[in-house]
Amino acid sequence: MSKYKQRITLAITGASGVQYAMRLLEILVKQDVQVLLLVSKAAQVVAATETDLKLSGKIEVQQAYLSERYQAKEGQILVFGKEQWMAPVASGSGSPNTMVVCPCSTGCLSAIATGASNNLIERAADVVLKERKKLILVPREAPYSEIHLEHMLKLTRMGAVILPASPGFYQNPATIEDLIDFVVARILSQIGLEQDLMPAWGQQYFNETTV
Repeated sequence: MSKYKQRITLAITGASGVQYAMRLLEILVKQDVQVLLLVSKAAQVVAATETDLKLSGKIEVQQAYLSERYQAKEGQILVFGKEQWMAPVASGSGSPNTMVVCPCSTGCLSAIATGASNNLIERAADVVLKERKKLILVPREAPYSEIHLEHMLKLTRMGAVILPASPGFYQNPATIEDLIDFVVARILSQIGLEQDLMPAWGQQYFNETTV
């Protein structure tokens, strides 16, 4: 029996919005979830551009850095390279039941929709789809072309969840972190994990009327 509450695959690709992925990783570690992490080269470039993160191209260095940054247990964050075909995520017999691609570039969206499987991220997503497990894709692009929308519709029909990084404002966000948490809260709900980043819609009504 696993010593963790849950295992998920988290893939980070080269779209803008690596902040969503890092916040999600932080919360997953806090919630005692084991994360099998896949980071594309483009994502490493974006991370260095948008944040203070310096993600090494060496997977062992990257794993040690993120484990220390988020105070993960030994083995809680496992990083795999783009051609590490013996990784658990490459096979239906070893893949976790849930995979999140956050953010999901439109290039990655296309590759998953067409079953390209040219690298481990694409193969891992292909495995999740064929095994009828849960695939959550978080695209961050604007505007979407007809090609992007066709790929989203195709993947939705396959059972994937398309969850755009489109934060809402009905929670009266005061900071950028609030906007990030809005999206991360929606991802956590799709994963099936409790979260206190954002109250459920109508929760205030129940709190006020409960005797």
